[in-house]
Amino acid sequence: RQNTGPCTTYTDAHGKKMMKIALKTLGCRLNEAEIQAWSRDFQQRGATIVNDELAADLLVLNTCAVTSDAVRKSRHLIRRSQRRNPNARLIVSGCYASLDETVENSIEGIDLLVHNRDKDRLVEIAADVLEIPVMPSTATGPGENPLFTRNRSRAFIKIQDGCRYRCTFCIVTVARGKERSLAPETIIERVNAVHAQGVQEIVLTGVHAGGYGSDINSSLPELIRRLLNETAIPRIRMGSVEPWDLGEEFFNLFNNPRFMPHLHLPLQSGCDSVLKRMARRCRTADFQRLVQRLRDSVPGFNLTTDIIVGFPGETEDEWCRGLNFIESIGFSHMHIFSYSPRQGTAAAAMPGQVPVRVRKQRSRELHDLMQRMKRAALEQCVGQCVPVLWESGIEQREQGQRLYGYTPAYQRVETGGEECADICNRIIETRITGVTDCGERLTGILAT
Repeated sequence: RQNTGPCTTYTDAHGKKMMKIALKTLGCRLNEAEIQAWSRDFQQRGATIVNDELAADLLVLNTCAVTSDAVRKSRHLIRRSQRRNPNARLIVSGCYASLDETVENSIEGIDLLVHNRDKDRLVEIAADVLEIPVMPSTATGPGENPLFTRNRSRAFIKIQDGCRYRCTFCIVTVARGKERSLAPETIIERVNAVHAQGVQEIVLTGVHAGGYGSDINSSLPELIRRLLNETAIPRIRMGSVEPWDLGEEFFNLFNNPRFMPHLHLPLQSGCDSVLKRMARRCRTADFQRLVQRLRDSVPGFNLTTDIIVGFPGETEDEWCRGLNFIESIGFSHMHIFSYSPRQGTAAAAMPGQVPVRVRKQRSRELHDLMQRMKRAALEQCVGQCVPVLWESGIEQREQGQRLYGYTPAYQRVETGGEECADICNRIIETRITGVTDCGERLTGILAT
C-alpha cells in the first residue's frame, strides 16, 4: 500500500489533536515489553492508545516466528487487522517481519515494516515516515509514563536483546541479532516510572537475559542489585533465563524478599543425547544440581520450564529417558513446543525428523504429566499464608465475583466475595485454602 500522506488525527473536546493507536503482539514476554515501551513513546508524542483496533487510525503489530505456528498466526494477525480496519495505517515489526523478506510484497496493506534491529526506534521511524504529528500540548509531563499493559499490576521491562549462542533449533537468535544491553540507568528510570503509575511488579525480559551486561561491562546480578537499591517497586521477577548463566552471586539475590522466588529455566529436553544435538550448554546432571541448590537455599522456590517434543532424531528410548528426568525434577508448569523445522536453523537439516503423529502423541503424554506435576506443586501450598498481588479486573462468575492474583512464586490464586473491589492491585497476606477442581489455580481467603 502506498503512503498517501500523514496519519489521520482526531480532535478532543478541548480542540486538541489526538491520534488513536492500537498495539498488538504475539509471542514472548519480550514482545510484550516492547509494545509497552512503544505505547509510552507514542503517548509522549500526544497519541491515545486504544484496545479496539476498529477505533484506531494506526495499527502496530509485533510478530513472532519462534515456531511455524507462530509464523502462521503472525500472517493471520496482519491480514485480519488490515481487513477489519482497512482505513488505518499499518506498521509491522517483530521476528516474523524481520526474517521473511517477502512480507511487504506478499501481504497487502503494510505501510511500514520495522526490522528488529531498528525496533527500539520504531516510534521515531514511524513519526518520520508516516508523518505522525508531534503534539506537545497533549504530551505527558516530565516524569509521567503512560503505560499500556494487560493489567495495571505487572509490567514487562526489556533489559537486553539478541543472543550470542546458536542452539540448533532456534530462529530467534537469527531474527534478533547480536547481544545488546540497555544501560542500567535507562532500566532503572523505566522501573521507577511504571512504579509511579501504580505498577507493583516488574518482569525483566530479554532474548538472553542471563547475558545482560556482557557488552557494557556489567552483569545481571549487578543490575538486579541496583534495581533493589535504586527503586522501590515491591516485586522484581525474572523472565526466562538460561540455567548456565546462574551462579552464587545470582543465588544471593533471593535473600531480598523483593526478588521473587521463581525462575523459568528452559530445559528443552530431559535427555543428554538430545541436548547435545540441540547444542545446549547444560546437561541433565548440571540442571539437577542447580535446581537442588535453589530449592535448598530459597524458601518457597518455584520452577517452570520449556520443553521441545520430537526434536530430530529423538528415539523412543530418548523420549522415555527425557520424560523420566522431567518427572524427577517436578516442574510446576511447562511450555510445551512440538518441534517444527525452521528454515535457517541447523536442526531443520538434521536427519531423523520425527513424524507429526509421534510428536502429537508425545505432546499429549507430556501434557498429562504436566497436569499431575502442577497439581502436586499447588497442593504443597495449601495451608500457607503468603502475600498475593491481586490484579485488577474482577470477573463475574456463576459463584459470584472472582479476583485473581499471584503468589511470590508465581502461582495463581483466586478469591471471591464483596472484598474483591477493595484489593485490586494490592499485595495482601492471603491464606491458601485449596486447589481448584480443574487443578490450575489455588484458592485463598484474606488473612485476618
